[in-house]
Amino acid sequence: MRKIAKFLPAVLLTALCAGALFAAPKTDVYIGITSAGAKRLPVIAMPAFTSQDEAASAAQEVHDTLRADMLYGRYFEVSEDGPAYDAQNIKETISGWAKQRAAYLLVGDISYEQPYYTIKIYVYDVTTQAPVFAKAFKGNQASLRRLAHIAADQIIQTLTGRRGIADTKIAFANNSTRHKEIYVVDYDGQNLKKLTNDRSIALLPRWSKDGRIYYTTYRYKNPDIFAIDLKAGKIAPVIIRGGLSLIGGVSPDGKALVFTSSKGPNPSIYIYNLETGEKKQITNRQSVDGSPSYSPDGKYITFVSNRAGNPQIYVMELATGQTRPLTRTFNWSDSPQWSPTGEWIVFAGRESPYHPFDIFLVDLTGTQLRRLTTDAGSNEDPTWSPDGRFIAFTSTREGGKRKLYVMDADGSAPHLVADLPGETFTPHWSF
Repeated sequence: MRKIAKFLPAVLLTALCAGALFAAPKTDVYIGITSAGAKRLPVIAMPAFTSQDEAASAAQEVHDTLRADMLYGRYFEVSEDGPAYDAQNIKETISGWAKQRAAYLLVGDISYEQPYYTIKIYVYDVTTQAPVFAKAFKGNQASLRRLAHIAADQIIQTLTGRRGIADTKIAFANNSTRHKEIYVVDYDGQNLKKLTNDRSIALLPRWSKDGRIYYTTYRYKNPDIFAIDLKAGKIAPVIIRGGLSLIGGVSPDGKALVFTSSKGPNPSIYIYNLETGEKKQITNRQSVDGSPSYSPDGKYITFVSNRAGNPQIYVMELATGQTRPLTRTFNWSDSPQWSPTGEWIVFAGRESPYHPFDIFLVDLTGTQLRRLTTDAGSNEDPTWSPDGRFIAFTSTREGGKRKLYVMDADGSAPHLVADLPGETFTPHWSF
């Protein structure tokens, strides 16, 4: 939420005026930067991949993409300075890397038989010399990066027991065409795609676990909710001509949407059953309620309301309707999103009218509040990576233009994802 003239992610009251839209838990938070004296990460060796001559460029692309994915995850240090990969003398290769104090050896071989590449990836435990990962992937030239991302996630899962995020994407709105349209980009800022051509105002993309993206659009001159089926390449209306409809989130089981509607006397929160088409109103106060999102178990929602004065963050238990505030002192709070583990809620907040927006964490008791950004432009629209280790957000820290950034979940290591034309709004990370 913003100041009352722009309530509900800078979208609600401006939309009502048909103007421009924008708008006792565990306490561990992932620390992304290794402090002085901390234990070193295990080293994973990645010598150049071998290939046929006609697959040499593909081998380089797969190797470089995999290397970047492993570095990004920061479960390992990556080393390329050591013995070359020799498939015929793999034990000698492993022994050579043992002298370099590597914990694992990641090697690959790429072959080509028109029109497909076959990518064979192996990971060895350097101490035991035993293979711990061995898989083959097959695809054409256009699929090489995706296959490398998939391999990276599977390797991280095998070696750490944790899911990787290399094969995830971030959807967002951008106005580079002079209209706000929905785009999607790989987690690393590559492979940008424009998904809509509504030539209007489209924003608030929200992923479903089945790969669909729901969003709010003015395509029909009214703020309606549409769905993008990425697999089928189709876009279809879901909730139309019912007053203002601002998508908040998709239930974990993919069967319902939580959204804000202006159908009643005050903007309120509703749940829409995607199977039956039934709408159920779940807030009914003399206040503006919006920006809802589901908890990971689907039993709660978090939302923003000005029922106590300024917009604050609230939590509601859906079974009982019991509601309690998590923040009380902000001048403005907006766009809360639940962490994948359910322990934290990230949101954009402003402490006074004279401060820009910053990103904060609050726990489910409302007693722990952590600031993640400060003195770096206006920071808004936070969204969690599916492993809970990173947060994407928009920021004006460079030149006053809203761009897409990612930082660690403790606020460290912020970096630009993609320097796109226009300005970027309301990102949402895929599952």
